[in-house]
Amino acid sequence: MKISKAEVAHIAHLSRLDFTDAEMERFTHQLNDILTYMDKLREVDTEGVAPTAHAIELNNVFREDVVMPSLTNAEALANAPDARGGCLRVPKVVE
Repeated sequence: MKISKAEVAHIAHLSRLDFTDAEMERFTHQLNDILTYMDKLREVDTEGVAPTAHAIELNNVFREDVVMPSLTNAEALANAPDARGGCLRVPKVVE
């Protein structure tokens, strides 16, 4: 075993977690399974493989930030039920 039950108890103590004996045993096995899998991953030949941040290639879906024509202040406020001073007037929500 790569990690002992005492080490799991120490980590739980540092994390301010309280586990039962059954939970400690289960976490010990789970952490050992993870570490065993990490050893298996180290055996894989990754020579010539470029590091990536994601398992699949991601493309940016955002458009370029380009200035485009938009509504004038008067057009934006044309259908406003209560416009005052070039702004929308809304009901007070905090009392």
